[in-house]
Amino acid sequence: MTDNPNELTIENSVVVLIDHQPAVAFSVHSIDHTLLINNVTGLSKAAKVLGIPTVLTTVGAFGSVLVDPIFKEISDVFPENPVIDRPSSHAWSHPDVRAAIDATGRKKLIIAGLVTEVCVAQSVLAARKEGYEVFFVSDCSGGVTKEAHDDAKVRMTMAGAKPINWMALTGEWAPGWASPERAKLTDAIVQHGSTASLGTDYVLAQMTAGIVPTPGFLSAPDQAEVS
Repeated sequence: MTDNPNELTIENSVVVLIDHQPAVAFSVHSIDHTLLINNVTGLSKAAKVLGIPTVLTTVGAFGSVLVDPIFKEISDVFPENPVIDRPSSHAWSHPDVRAAIDATGRKKLIIAGLVTEVCVAQSVLAARKEGYEVFFVSDCSGGVTKEAHDDAKVRMTMAGAKPINWMALTGEWAPGWASPERAKLTDAIVQHGSTASLGTDYVLAQMTAGIVPTPGFLSAPDQAEVS
């Protein structure tokens, strides 16, 4: 059976987060910084609770007078994951990054990072050239300007990569609303899902008041939590 290039599952995905660092984010103007941090934290928590391999990498975070580590919101979710620091904007060319991706044995990459038109685009285009299926998470990435971000999205799409947002990812990873996988995502969606969190909060309020029974997506067994 041929793998569907448009299908993302928990079993075939690997997340790659590139250069979500405070000093790098200073130059981002295509998305509000608070929203960017919220979104990439939601993506990180979703990947963590579903057990999706996640590769973390930074550029020039150490080794000079100043340090620029990965967002604390990401390192708090993945305290056990090594963060691969690089001297080059081209993450795909770094042997340790490639080794971490290859070790997963997966060919469907979910890439997000800063900035979209440089570090993200370079790795997305290189991965596509080598035959990887690539989905770039546009609302967990940011460009120096909105035009630069949008130009990079067009360029990556023309190369065969597919744009997606982090909430759409949760729907593809766990499409069954009464599934154990969906239940595991409840905390990430409530904390970071914007308007989607309002709907969940509304259902929780009805449940707490005894108006409705506990819905399936909140009652599935083995619900994991990420604070």
